[in-house]
Amino acid sequence: MDRGSERDASPGRGRGDTAAGRIPLAVVIVDRAGLVSHWSSGAGRMFGTGREEAVGQPVADLLPVSGALPDELPPDGNDGYDGYDGPGPDLETSLGTHTGYPTAGRARLTPPERGDDERIDVLWWAYPLVGPGPSRLLVLAADATRLREARGHLDEGTERIAPGFARHTELPTAADLERRLPEILPNMGPGLSARIVSQVLELGYPVLEFSQYERVPVTPYWGVPRRPGRSDSVVPRPRSEPLIPAEALADLEYAAVRERLEFLNEVSSGIGSSLDLGETIREVTSAAVPRFADFAGTHLRSAVLAGEGFPDGPPDASTVMHRVWVEHDDEPGRWDDTVPVGEAFAFPEHTPFYQCMVTGEPVLIPSISEELGNRISGEFEKRDLRPLINGRSLLIVPLKARNVVLGFMVLLRRADRLPFDGMDRTTGAELAARAGLVLDNARMYTYQENVAETLQDSMLPQVTPRMAGCDVATRYLPGTRLGRIGGDWFDTVKLPGSRTALVVGDVMGHGLNSAAMMGQLRTAVQTMAALETPPAQLLRNLDDLARRLGENYLATCLYAVYDPIRGELQIANAGHIPPVLVRAADGGSELLDLPTGAPIGVGGVPFEVTTVRVAPGDRLVLCTDGLVEVRGSDIGDGLAALCESAAHPAASMDAACDTIIRALNTRGGRKDDVALLMARLNGIPDDHVAQWRLDADPREVSRARHLVRGQLLKWGLPQAVDTALLLVSEVVTNAVRHGGGGPVGLRVVRTDALLFEVTDEEPELPDMRTAGPDDEAGRGLRVVSRLAKEWGATASGHHKTVWFEQALIP
Repeated sequence: MDRGSERDASPGRGRGDTAAGRIPLAVVIVDRAGLVSHWSSGAGRMFGTGREEAVGQPVADLLPVSGALPDELPPDGNDGYDGYDGPGPDLETSLGTHTGYPTAGRARLTPPERGDDERIDVLWWAYPLVGPGPSRLLVLAADATRLREARGHLDEGTERIAPGFARHTELPTAADLERRLPEILPNMGPGLSARIVSQVLELGYPVLEFSQYERVPVTPYWGVPRRPGRSDSVVPRPRSEPLIPAEALADLEYAAVRERLEFLNEVSSGIGSSLDLGETIREVTSAAVPRFADFAGTHLRSAVLAGEGFPDGPPDASTVMHRVWVEHDDEPGRWDDTVPVGEAFAFPEHTPFYQCMVTGEPVLIPSISEELGNRISGEFEKRDLRPLINGRSLLIVPLKARNVVLGFMVLLRRADRLPFDGMDRTTGAELAARAGLVLDNARMYTYQENVAETLQDSMLPQVTPRMAGCDVATRYLPGTRLGRIGGDWFDTVKLPGSRTALVVGDVMGHGLNSAAMMGQLRTAVQTMAALETPPAQLLRNLDDLARRLGENYLATCLYAVYDPIRGELQIANAGHIPPVLVRAADGGSELLDLPTGAPIGVGGVPFEVTTVRVAPGDRLVLCTDGLVEVRGSDIGDGLAALCESAAHPAASMDAACDTIIRALNTRGGRKDDVALLMARLNGIPDDHVAQWRLDADPREVSRARHLVRGQLLKWGLPQAVDTALLLVSEVVTNAVRHGGGGPVGLRVVRTDALLFEVTDEEPELPDMRTAGPDDEAGRGLRVVSRLAKEWGATASGHHKTVWFEQALIP
């Protein structure tokens, strides 16, 4: 900031020859440890060290004294140069906070950023600070060389520096200083700045005296007397009208603009560090307090806050705004009840908030009068805003992006600060413009994240935890890369014969393209699995499909079919990492040795099937490489860790999955998404399976009913008999009539439900027809569809199987 000066008369010039000059002022605050706690932009320009580098450093290192000509205000309160010429503590002593009263003087400094031939001749003032806070010394400094040039003479012999007081009856009062001095203390809370102002006023504010007649004040625009009540007598002196040279005025304007640009640059670098919408809102709101305003409240439209699409059209009286964050430097809790964070409402039309919202232009009220405050408060029901807003300066700035209002920010200054003016209006609008862009970026990112996660979730299956003869648990972790969407998937497919297909796959790459391909491949796997396509043939068909979709489609896939009645797994692999099998007998785990196969999409590579015998209670663990692969580590280490963690005892399947995730995530560095599928292979006991061979004879339908009745009663399920006999009669009748004349197979399996399977030698699948009122047939499958829990039909080779499930009634 530039600081004002006045002078009465100069020896050799005549008492009426006057002018005024202005010099830049550096402001430094030192804590009790001698470290810099505040370093103004003026200090950065004068000494060549930026605020970030200076704060926290020893002040003696930043202001090394190479020569000093000190003068001191004696403890007896002598406020002028007359009669006092004793030596006092130099700047180095004052910087060590070893003085109990204000000192001033002149020193030559060699800043760390400059060489010995670039010493700075400075005038300095040091004020001790007392109280509970850490600050212990306020140092003000000005460039003496620039001062001499501005005054027009270089005769240093006439300059005598002392911490005296300006003696003009027309100068501003102590209250003016209390109001204006905080302007030279930016980035400082009101408590600290108020304490410093109070102590400066008590001790007296120094000016430069020249031959007892000329003085250059160092306050923002004037010299200021100390607080009334001291014993000093004020002696009026002749004073002429102060003149401000054009170049000095230009310096003032330049400094004011530069200060605001520095503020905006600091804000720009401080906001937008995260794409998280909530964090961005807090950064934007906090940036304005306390340097630009004493209160800041950010309000956003519902669509923005929810991360939805871009808001449609301008807001109106029905637009709901959410108060998403409030920042202030008043006493804690003062605003909480009246303007709580999280509140949502439509702003009344006859308020400045609504005006800003619908026009998209800043609204400036220099001071809220009592009448205006009453009117604004009256528009809000059940809350009294008057104690909070009356007498304050109000600036409301719109938060816009692409010329659409996303919300607005309310800024308030207390009455003891300068009110908002036209330049503040411009600064606030620029602050809001930058904040609006950052918020819109965060909104778009949140929206895209929501879309991606919704797409990802829609493509992941809702796996049934209990299948026939096995229990299943799954986990999916999105990647940590930007976008978080990937091509990993898992699936389970119910197959005829109480079998279950277990699938895990990984499309190479990330993003929407990979997710879209994953969806296509998953759908194809489900379709082919339902048609009982053998594992190796299924992967070959999937490979052909991927090559038809495009040259860049590559994926790995592992497909396993579990038969709980036979107690075996049939597994085919297409370039995927092998599964882990945990044996129930001894708790040991092993990586299954399978032919690796080529990834899906390579083409021309055969796939092989491996059959693995399993026992009830064994667990099969399938996952994608994101779980075991970490940048900088060998994948073998990850697979070993997978085997070890999979063998760890767990109370449940979900707990076992969580154990694996925790164990492998502790290695750090994971960026890829993860799909994990664990199946406990329970098997189906032999006494829970009954099967018979029937002839293609209509009389066999009655025998089938008799066999089923006996088996259900043997299992203790009399409540299931009637429905089961009706459905078995319909399906076996169809097999006898349309099954090609060969033998008919009937099997009943008891798990959590009753599974009935009827097999014949006609591969053509049945279709459900609409029977007319006079038709004697054609209603069987409709009866099955209505009464069965599920039903279906599959063809394999020269056979087909019609199956249905019947729920067990407790």
